[in-house]
Amino acid sequence: MQKRWVRNEGPSAEAVTKLSTQLNINPYLTSILLQRGIDTFDKAKLFFRPSLDHLHDPFLMMDMDKAVERLHRAIIGQEKILIYGDYDVDGTTSVALVFSYLQTFYTNCDYYVPDRYSEGYGVSQEGIDYAVSNGFSLIITLDCGIKASDKVTFANLHGIDFIICDHHLPDADIPNAVAVLDPKREDCSYPYSELSGCGLGFKLIQAYARTHRNEEEVYHYLDLVAVSIASDIVPITGENRILAAFGLKKLNENPSPGLKALKEIAAIRNDLDISGIVFTLGPRINAAGRIAHAKGAVKLLIAQTEEEAMTLAHAINEKNDQRRVVDLDITSEALAMIEGDERLRNSHSTVLFKNTWSKGVIGIVASRCIEKYYRPTIILTESNNKITGSARSVNGFDLYEAIEACGDLLDKFGGHRHAAGLTLDFKNLEAFRNRFEQEVAKRITEEMKTPVILIDTEIVLDVITPKFVSILKQMAPFGPESLNPVFEADNLLIAHSLSSFKERHVRFFVKQQNGANVLPVVGFDMVKYYDQLNSGQPFRMAFTIEENTYNGNTTLQLRVKDLAFN
Repeated sequence: MQKRWVRNEGPSAEAVTKLSTQLNINPYLTSILLQRGIDTFDKAKLFFRPSLDHLHDPFLMMDMDKAVERLHRAIIGQEKILIYGDYDVDGTTSVALVFSYLQTFYTNCDYYVPDRYSEGYGVSQEGIDYAVSNGFSLIITLDCGIKASDKVTFANLHGIDFIICDHHLPDADIPNAVAVLDPKREDCSYPYSELSGCGLGFKLIQAYARTHRNEEEVYHYLDLVAVSIASDIVPITGENRILAAFGLKKLNENPSPGLKALKEIAAIRNDLDISGIVFTLGPRINAAGRIAHAKGAVKLLIAQTEEEAMTLAHAINEKNDQRRVVDLDITSEALAMIEGDERLRNSHSTVLFKNTWSKGVIGIVASRCIEKYYRPTIILTESNNKITGSARSVNGFDLYEAIEACGDLLDKFGGHRHAAGLTLDFKNLEAFRNRFEQEVAKRITEEMKTPVILIDTEIVLDVITPKFVSILKQMAPFGPESLNPVFEADNLLIAHSLSSFKERHVRFFVKQQNGANVLPVVGFDMVKYYDQLNSGQPFRMAFTIEENTYNGNTTLQLRVKDLAFN
């Protein structure tokens, strides 16, 4: 698929020179800092030296005082507390974090994760019934609950209070809970609004520990927070960046037994970064709820011993292997449906339905379809006599807004501009398909229909020195809204050792015309360019700079994002 290279607007030469002098770093790196809003020495110091002392006061969040007071009253009164979380990575890490923390000093609590297939997303009636029949008087929801007004009201009638910790956009109707912790509330002035669900759970226990215990003890759970931040694709900015940085340190140096076992099962030998979590740990944790019940993931994440954790990790890894087979089969079927229908091929959106598709993998299938047909995509299946689906967007397109415009045809929906879930009645399927296509057609631009590679800056290969890379590494962790910088270089030639491997990828050494530096390059899924590379013609390359560790040896390499030939 053809990609569009878009170079970020660079800062002024005067600004680059001034900050470069203050920081004593390369102007190319200074330019990247300025593009990311780091325009003073003090901001740079905070960026390069994140500290847990820079986390915001949790009591700045609306209702946090009420949440802590109600939680403490429950603990003092020996009430039964139910920790309720969603079935994805963010939800299960949230449950594991809050439950594990409470268990260190209070055992009259349990956890509940809804079944993806029989209950669906969010607070379910089955969950409330479970709490009623088992004598719980306080439910703490994590990564869900902001749209559960009716369930909260029902629970209140049965003497059950709610503390809601959710990071999704609320409706105008805020649930009548004891406390609603959601920095996206219009009446909440918390300084950072992009926390993950697990991040909100962390702020709750941080506030409780600060008031009633020792705040230091909550930092033990930062590895779970890092996994949630990476897997839920929240911005790596502000408070998330601090939590991710220290969470990654914990994950790589002293992970919980459950995460340590997952790393061993996934044969991870080197330090994980945000991307590494997304492609290794995240899918395995998710697989528990996609193929079976997400309680399996929580059991792993709260495991106390390495022996118990390894047994549970093996079971989850098997589920992940099953998930891979299922999602590849359904993806093939979905792509065939598009390719066999001229109307679908030429649409602005993709909306596909088949009642036998597994609900657990349709989000993955939507993402895979976008790799081939780059446009907003919704994959639907049948669940509990309804149609349910997962939606994924393309760069720049507000998916939630388009789905919201079809809200009268839906039983329920939720999510954000990049991803969403929805449920509807069978009789509304065709009307929804047509309306969604109309809404996408109205909103999408030609630019949005082409995958974008954002270029931070054009660079000369000779500046890529060990010192340059050392400073670049200190800009990590990289992730959404703070991505690993993408560089562009022109007038490049193959220096030597062009080869392909696994019939998909290429390796070579590159040099720049009139330059001295010769650097190793790897291009995944770039074998289509092999003949042009081998022809000797000059080319441009968009790439990131990374370290490659193999057999204990770490070397610098450039990773290709795209190639263009002069």
